Amino acid sequence: MGRAFQNRKESMAKTAAAKTKVYSKYGREIYVCAKSGGSDPNGNLSLRGLLDRAKKDQVPSHVIDKALEKAAGVGGEDYSAARYEGFGPGNAMVIVECLTDNPNRTFGDVRACFTKTKSKIGTPGSVSHMFDHLAIFAFAGDDEEATLEALMEAEVDVTDIESEGGQITVFSPPTDFARTRQALHDAFGDIDFEVEEIQFLPQATTPIEGDDVALFEKLLDMLNDLDDVQNVYHSAELP
Repeated sequence: MGRAFQNRKESMAKTAAAKTKVYSKYGREIYVCAKSGGSDPNGNLSLRGLLDRAKKDQVPSHVIDKALEKAAGVGGEDYSAARYEGFGPGNAMVIVECLTDNPNRTFGDVRACFTKTKSKIGTPGSVSHMFDHLAIFAFAGDDEEATLEALMEAEVDVTDIESEGGQITVFSPPTDFARTRQALHDAFGDIDFEVEEIQFLPQATTPIEGDDVALFEKLLDMLNDLDDVQNVYHSAELP
């Protein structure tokens, strides 16, 4: 797998406004996860992992509590998942994941980001077949064999395991996210995961050079500024 997941450009919350957007995105994701699988983390392992990640990213408890309360109530927003694919500057592949209550608005907003950066939005499946969709867990450790044994005992369909620099990285199918996480906790106790999420990893990267670098970063910034956008994945190899 390499360490491609670490090369993904993260949106850093450097200002109060940016932090508010991060909190809003977490709130929406928690709401949808709790609405579909139940608001009790003990019975919804996906929600438990999401809450742990939110706390690690310093999302305030009142944001989390509000999302859970809304999910436990009647009615509320009707969010649906949407995924858009295309090619950015330098012909790098881009996948945009959204949660939206208005797909027409969201598609228009995402398409505008592509258009304004000389990029091209494609049809569903136009680039996703060039990515691996995986659950990824990275944590401190060096016993690759013990990790593999624990996952096999839990009947996790392990895709790959890496051990490098005192860190173990586990790759498994996204459908095994909760099972993988639970198996690792059962085997090694209260693990502090450096990474615990589902990502699209490019099977090959695309070097970006010259004027395309600034243009590609502009595309990422514009997409991350949209409230409906949850995650952006790409194959760009930026300098």
